Amino acid sequence: MIPGLVLRALASGHVQKDRQLTTSGPYAYTRNPLYLGSLMLAAGFAIAARSWWIVAVMVMIFAAIYVPIIAAEERYLRRTFPEYQEYAGQVPRMMPRLTPYTTQQGSYSSDRYWKHREYQASLGCALMLAILMAKLLM
Repeated sequence: MIPGLVLRALASGHVQKDRQLTTSGPYAYTRNPLYLGSLMLAAGFAIAARSWWIVAVMVMIFAAIYVPIIAAEERYLRRTFPEYQEYAGQVPRMMPRLTPYTTQQGSYSSDRYWKHREYQASLGCALMLAILMAKLLM
């Protein structure tokens, strides 16, 4: 779960929604680091829960929610940022590439991390861990 939280935190500190195409930080390796971080968090919870039905539910939720969102965001980015086509051709949608994309734009800002309220992912993670601990103790 921790790598997912770290990835989400780094990504949220780089992204500049609607202002410029973000290609720095985690975005130099994958086009969707926030969603990849969420997937890593979900996998961590599924492993911690030790339940195949939770894994199945998480896969269904990801497919039902994130796949259409990613498609819609890609359409928006293609319309808004002409350079997105080249970026999309070089950087994988989900699985990270091994070397960074060479044309990076942007840098990390802790102000953006707080502005995007990414700390809520850590709070949600703590809540889920508390629920799993309660389940374990009962």
